[in-house]
Amino acid sequence: MAPIGDADRTVAMPRLEDLLRHPEDLDKIIGLKAEYTRKKAAVDSQLREGLRDQLATVQRSLGALTEGQRQVSKTRDELQGIDRLCAESHNSVDDFSRIDQLAKIQRNFEATLTMKKGLENFNADLAEVEDLLREDDEDLENQPNLLRVHMQISRLRDFRDEAMDQIHKAQDLSNEDTLADYFQGLDTVIDWFDDHLGTLCMNLIPLVQTDNPSMVVRLAVVVMNEEKNDETVRALQEAQRDHQDLAGRFKSMNVGPKTVRGYKEKFLKAIELYAQNQFENTKEDFLGDPDNLEKGFRWFFNDLFTVQQGMQSLIPKKWKIYKTYTDVYHRMMHDMLIELIDDPELPADNLLAILHWREKYYKKMNKLGWKAADLGLDTLDNREPDLIRRWQNVIINAVEEWMDRITETDRKALTERIPDSLDTNVEGYFRTHTLPDMWRMLHEQVTASSSSSRSDLLEGIMDAMFRVLKARQVSWQTLIEEECAKYKAPGGDQLDGLQLLQDWLVAVANDQIACIDDNDETGQFGYLTRFRRDIEQYVDPKYMASRAIPELDALRDGYVDLSTYCLSQFVEVIFVVDLRNTIPEFFTQKWYGDFAAKRITSTFDDYMNDYSPVLHPSLTDILVEELSDELLVRYLSSVRNKGVKFRRHTDPYTDKFKDDVLTVFAFFQKYPDSFAGTIKQKWRLVDWLVRLLEAEKGPPVVTVYEDFKTQYWDLQLSWVETVLRTRDDFERSMVSAVKAKAAELSVERGMETLMSRIR
Repeated sequence: MAPIGDADRTVAMPRLEDLLRHPEDLDKIIGLKAEYTRKKAAVDSQLREGLRDQLATVQRSLGALTEGQRQVSKTRDELQGIDRLCAESHNSVDDFSRIDQLAKIQRNFEATLTMKKGLENFNADLAEVEDLLREDDEDLENQPNLLRVHMQISRLRDFRDEAMDQIHKAQDLSNEDTLADYFQGLDTVIDWFDDHLGTLCMNLIPLVQTDNPSMVVRLAVVVMNEEKNDETVRALQEAQRDHQDLAGRFKSMNVGPKTVRGYKEKFLKAIELYAQNQFENTKEDFLGDPDNLEKGFRWFFNDLFTVQQGMQSLIPKKWKIYKTYTDVYHRMMHDMLIELIDDPELPADNLLAILHWREKYYKKMNKLGWKAADLGLDTLDNREPDLIRRWQNVIINAVEEWMDRITETDRKALTERIPDSLDTNVEGYFRTHTLPDMWRMLHEQVTASSSSSRSDLLEGIMDAMFRVLKARQVSWQTLIEEECAKYKAPGGDQLDGLQLLQDWLVAVANDQIACIDDNDETGQFGYLTRFRRDIEQYVDPKYMASRAIPELDALRDGYVDLSTYCLSQFVEVIFVVDLRNTIPEFFTQKWYGDFAAKRITSTFDDYMNDYSPVLHPSLTDILVEELSDELLVRYLSSVRNKGVKFRRHTDPYTDKFKDDVLTVFAFFQKYPDSFAGTIKQKWRLVDWLVRLLEAEKGPPVVTVYEDFKTQYWDLQLSWVETVLRTRDDFERSMVSAVKAKAAELSVERGMETLMSRIR
């Protein structure tokens, strides 16, 4: 995201596709060119202004460096002058060596008396400090003795450091250990004081919020003094390192603090520790519920506001306390967000919340007076585009994984014929367990995706959903084909689980209808329509019209096709298992004295009685027509049965054909819509079979073929030849004449008829 600037400095750049929508908009080009030129000049002006500011800053910095070098050189020259004067004084003053020796003796004597007095009073002074600390224990929020305790402890620490330094120079290890034991109690008191000071540092924000400025000021005084002492120690250590001989001659450089105590660093660390506890709580709440992110960070901005409004006047200006707090808090915000987004297990909802939070965060910081450029590192390391794609992939992967699990669950239940693996709806129709779960999952993911407020991301996720839905249709068809093929193979009628397979075929067919079953009168709509309504309220209308609607229409057609395919496989299994021994008897000599057609329709009747209550009503006519078509195809194809021979003058095949047709019609008339609409018309093909058998040799046979071919353009010549060969008066000339007519005959192609399946 670009840094937030002032409104009058923002240069808006509209997209050309929004400006040039119509041919007449070309007249705007000259104006647009002038507008873009003006805006470019404005941007160039801003860049030049920024460059001037940067150059001025660099020049000031170079000036400061030059001045610093000049001061260092001046100081060095002055020190050398002092050293030269000291050396010259040795020669200008009589008896200088004696005077110098007496001065050293006096100084050492005074130092010895001071050290003796300090050692004698050390335990009493230490006890006094302990009493003061004990009093402060009773009132940690105010600590009235804070400055006094700090002064006393500082004096005792300086005394201890001086004593230990003298012993160390004397190189008397036995006395050094004794003295260390003598001063041991001071460490306990220092830790006690540090605990008090740490408590104040950890409660600095609450102290300001509860209007306790005195405590804040006293804390700042302590830390400021310690900071000065640390600066002195560091300067002394540097001087001793660079000018050891010279530094040793000055008493002021050899008294006072000897070690860096780091209270300023501890103070800054306390700021971080105080915030760290709250960051951890916010992180925990956020992982529990992504919606808690903005609410969870209220403390963050309240703290900075408190520092801005109430703390700056209480703290030394050179500390720049507001910027210090802001830098610490901003860095910790960055570290927490980066830690979260680097977690591969971070849920998509949390990742999206972080993406949304970035913009809100910078807006809130802008209200506190901080622009994005002032804050330094970006909260997400400028990885927003990659994170957006990652979020999209999280949704897509979740959809694909869900669909894979659902598919595997169905595959296992079907292939292993698991009992009670199907369900029934309120109307009693067979259904799979997984269909409602699948659509509920898609609905939830659409809802989750919509929260991105980015149509391009949502459109990519919709494309993935369309893919998995189409893949689901293909996987169902493949699985059904594999399972049904087991029964179609030789010996398949001996396999167990046939009824459960047929139940599954009906359930899957019902599922497809449930996806597209819309009823405007009752206001109940199928899953696909509800899915469409889910997405059209979020995606761009252009995407909806150009891509989503065609995909939805294709899915709708696929559900119809898959439902029909399930029923066609249901019918084929009936024929290869239940009617395996019946079909081969058609048109043989056994056919004339048997009631094969009646056995078939009785089988049909049993199946319809069993499955009509559990089959969606809209599929009943489809199942009936599939039964009719498959029976008719197998009936007409039975001319290839072994031993078929029609004796035109002795066999009553015409009457038998009629009896079979009437038997078939008697069953299908129970379903008048299907019977009158298509079945009766299709069974007229039997009449064409009879006409091919009854026609006289020569031109009459050719005429029958020509008429047949004219009405059924996909009539297969191989089947016609097979029919002619079943006649007892067959001659090769009959086939030759029909083939000659077929070669010269030209018929208009149309929709496929049932004859395309009969070869």
